[in-house]
Amino acid sequence: MVKLEETLKKHGLSMPQPAAKGGVYESVKDFGSNFCYLSGCLPVFNGEQKFTGKLGKDLSLEQGQEAARYCALNILAHLQAKYGSLDKVKRLVKLLVFVACADDFYQQPLVANGASQLFVDIFGEEAGCAARSAIGTNVLPRNAPVEIEVLVELHP
Repeated sequence: MVKLEETLKKHGLSMPQPAAKGGVYESVKDFGSNFCYLSGCLPVFNGEQKFTGKLGKDLSLEQGQEAARYCALNILAHLQAKYGSLDKVKRLVKLLVFVACADDFYQQPLVANGASQLFVDIFGEEAGCAARSAIGTNVLPRNAPVEIEVLVELHP
């Protein structure tokens, strides 16, 4: 998928290996005939967690957006590993973005834009722009600042 490679290069990114599971669950779970659900992905790149801490305390908005992009990359890596290609993706349906943040940080949607924009850049506006929730929380696994899960519609 040339568009994927070009988009990642433009953002100074490359496709990681899918992050290892951190427990007893499936990273990608098919349901129905054309859908899959991805477990929450952290900002990990080839086994290295790229960010830790809380937005509004330890990290800036821009660092949060970059962390969200790394979460999105892990989502793409899991989809590619499961289906052999991102061409199987018809559209992203729903993103759920968790942002570990200080009590007075209110820019969770702007953090989520880091992932959403990458998906739109790769899949286009229609397929890449999903319904979305961005939720602030006090902590996330491994002291990650962002965790993202996604619901995907697949081509038959």
